[in-house]
This record gives sequence, structure tokens and C-alpha cells, in this order.
Amino acid sequence: MPGFRHVRATALAFGLVATGTGPALADAAKTATGGAVGVASFYGREHHGGPTASGERFDMRAMTAAHRTAPLGSKLKVTNLRNGRTVVVRVNDRGPFVRGRIIDVSRGAAEALGFVGAGLTKVSIQVASRDE
Repeated sequence: MPGFRHVRATALAFGLVATGTGPALADAAKTATGGAVGVASFYGREHHGGPTASGERFDMRAMTAAHRTAPLGSKLKVTNLRNGRTVVVRVNDRGPFVRGRIIDVSRGAAEALGFVGAGLTKVSIQVASRDE
């Protein structure tokens, strides 16, 4: 199990902890594992095939996400706190740019998390381990 300094450094590197030196995650609370808790949304058809910040085309069926500060290409474990479903997404875009939201997932990830009908849900985000 990593020490506190490692957990904090990892959380700061991925922008999962609100700090005075980087973009604050609005309405996000730090978790014991260095992650964040907040509101997730999803994006799909209207952006399908369009460019992402990573340069690839957005695929609404892929397990991808937009995050403000996590390195492009990194993997995050997202858990829907309303139903316990979890997915691992790859960060390939920037966002969300709506106050109070901490991550935008693809429609495919939102379906797996079970919140397409609701549009928004409360999630926890953690850096995925290498085996996930």
C-alpha cells in the first residue's frame, strides 16, 4: 500500500484534489485513496466522430472520458455511487467545462455505469491500477 506522500502526489498529478495551485474541482471532496467524489455527465452522439484533445476522433461507444487535468492517455476508475457499478476509462479529452462536474464520460461508459437515463450521477474517481 502506498504511503501518504505517494497517494497525495498521485492525486495532485491527476488533478483529483482541489488545490490552490491548479484548477479546483468544483464541489469535489477528497477521498481516502486520493481520488475525488463529484458529479459525472456524459457526451455522445453530438460529438461522435469529432476531434478530442488527444487528437483522436471521439467514439461515443468507447470507454473514454474528458477530465480537466488528468494526463491524456491515463486510466481512471469511475464508480457510480448510486448503484455501485465501476468502469475504467481512458482520458482522451479535456472537460467538463460545466461548474460542479468533475468528469464527462463517453456514452458507452455511461451505459456501463447505468446513468444514461438520468444524464448525471454522483461518482468517485480514482487512478486505475496498472492491472485494470
